[in-house]
Amino acid sequence: GGAPIPSTSGLLTMADWLLQHDNATSFLYTRDEKRRKLHAEPSEANFPEKPRAKHVLTMCDLTKPEVLTIMRVALAMKESRRIFTDTGYDRFADTLKGYSLLTLFEKPSLRTRVSLEVGMHQLGGQAIFYSISESPLGVKESIEDTGRVLSRMCQGITARVMSRKAVRSLAQVSDIPVINALDDYGHPMQMLADLQTIIEHKGKLDGITMTYMGDLENNVTYDLMRTAALMGYNLNLAGAGEIEPKVWDEVKSLSAKSGSQVKVFKTAAEAMKGVDVVYCDSWMSYGIPKAEEEARKALFMPFQVTAELMKTAKPDCIFMNCLPAARGMEQTAEVIDGPQSVIFDQAENRLHAQKALLVFLMAPKRFAQIVSVGELPTNSR
Repeated sequence: GGAPIPSTSGLLTMADWLLQHDNATSFLYTRDEKRRKLHAEPSEANFPEKPRAKHVLTMCDLTKPEVLTIMRVALAMKESRRIFTDTGYDRFADTLKGYSLLTLFEKPSLRTRVSLEVGMHQLGGQAIFYSISESPLGVKESIEDTGRVLSRMCQGITARVMSRKAVRSLAQVSDIPVINALDDYGHPMQMLADLQTIIEHKGKLDGITMTYMGDLENNVTYDLMRTAALMGYNLNLAGAGEIEPKVWDEVKSLSAKSGSQVKVFKTAAEAMKGVDVVYCDSWMSYGIPKAEEEARKALFMPFQVTAELMKTAKPDCIFMNCLPAARGMEQTAEVIDGPQSVIFDQAENRLHAQKALLVFLMAPKRFAQIVSVGELPTNSR
């Protein structure tokens, strides 16, 4: 069997219709009272005038049922690619046929660029790379003009940028979905890959406690906090840095509905005790001056994840790092290369989780058709 699939109710099942039925292609069978007929299903959504499109800038822009449904599709897409290597057939191969995604990059990238370009190719569409590091948004022409032009040519935009201002300005004027591929305030595409990885290795999200260690004043930390609060599991934080007050406001609002507990601990030992997942991020994010590296290393070293520290977590605890990783810094080589590490599953899931998100945002009617059959009846599971 494949990985367990989350249902929209939050319960996990070992079987899901997405792994058993072909309802993904752009030509769909529909039933009426007398016959079945083959017809083309238009995928463009009729968005209201405002908001023009659904954007995902942080995890606050998604609901728990939306995330769980995206996870179901992501796991099915991953399974379909596994089968593809044997059969040459991927039932999602024309889901975004004729679609174009513009990928804007101000920051360097490996996983983000490759996963988006490969993902759009696997879905039948194309991703167009455009560097804005030397031609920032809003300089040669207004961001509003740029957004309107791109909305006429593409069906979606991702932006990996230095500051939240650029991606938010673009989202305000775009008629097509804008996805934050990383800024200084969030990293939602990474979060979806992380959730998929936890589901694959733990079989559930409910009742999970995660520990994040290291730099608390960064985009990954902020979206890890939002994700835990949104999905209802607990998150322990230990490290250095000031978390923005607005992030705490968002987390408190989400936690009030989900029951999640997000807490900061003074020491690594306190934060690690009995947890299910341990998560690290680089201490030296892009743009950190060389002159600051030694000072940052000294600041974060008390929160390095070691093999001894991992022993205080649950025996089946998994270790995650969103990469790139530096052995001997945020974690030791023994941890990241050890049996509890799932970092390469996590990296691969950037591809599958993003594919599901892209269809959800760029072709909402087609996404609805993919999940329209509903969950399997209880007695058939």
